[in-house]
Amino acid sequence: MRNIFAEELYKHAIKNKKIYILVSDISPAGNMIRFQKKYPYRFLNVGVSEQTMIGMCAGLSMEGMRPFAYTISTFALYRPFEMVRNDICYQNLPVTIVGMGAGTIYSTLGGTHLTQEDISIARSIPNMSIIAPCDPNELKDAVNFCCTKSKSPIYLRIGKSGEKIFTKNCKDKWKFGKIRKIYSGNDICFLTFGPIVKKAFDLKDNLKAQNISSEIYSCHTLKPFDYNGLRKIFKKFKLIVIIEDHSKIGGLNSIVKTHAYENRYNGKIISYSLKDEFIHCYGSQDDLLEKHNISSKKIYQNIMEKIK
Repeated sequence: MRNIFAEELYKHAIKNKKIYILVSDISPAGNMIRFQKKYPYRFLNVGVSEQTMIGMCAGLSMEGMRPFAYTISTFALYRPFEMVRNDICYQNLPVTIVGMGAGTIYSTLGGTHLTQEDISIARSIPNMSIIAPCDPNELKDAVNFCCTKSKSPIYLRIGKSGEKIFTKNCKDKWKFGKIRKIYSGNDICFLTFGPIVKKAFDLKDNLKAQNISSEIYSCHTLKPFDYNGLRKIFKKFKLIVIIEDHSKIGGLNSIVKTHAYENRYNGKIISYSLKDEFIHCYGSQDDLLEKHNISSKKIYQNIMEKIK
């Protein structure tokens, strides 16, 4: 996803001289290098100074520019939090904060590089919107929105590299603030966002072998959330499965279950979110997710038990 982000931003930067990108101690790659070489005065690497990165983005935005702050997600949001809140969100400035490698993607680097509570934190800040594309195609749409239409702060939560495309044949178009159906089915519904959507597609294939039809939705905009779309899902499905690479506190799990309670939804909701724990596992991302009880095998077994 990071290469797609660089590619799309470069395309827009050619047409729009107001686009700036500020990075914090990250070596540019792919089209980010082209951006740096072609527009050196619009590419700024502030080093290990994320607070400065956010403050500079705020200043550029106040001068009419459209800046992007880009670095690994923990350092994009956590370290400069006061500046994100006061310099950008308090003044409601159209700055896009790009958190790369979000969730458990940097599993081998430990808790300092994991953003298991970033959505919860970002959702709590007034004026902040949150977009978490499920694949490179959705990321293109999200970057286009951030470059051309956004009028307020956005936290753009993206993966790292190697993500598959799941929305190539999707009939529903990407729309900011709207839940998007990316695969049609009738029996159960998967709600997810970000690259972990892969698990929903793996499960869809396994369930199909048991004559169980799955519908999959990308909840790519976590704030503002599409509650109207969610209520339609409540009416259609009696079993909803939530899969997210985020804490059970404040993420999609909290959004859906709170709204289900408020609307007296009488179906079943089973959710697979990260535990409210720091788990000291330094293996692959799948290794860490399994420690959080998020594995395709466990989810499949639980679904079959619920259906029986």
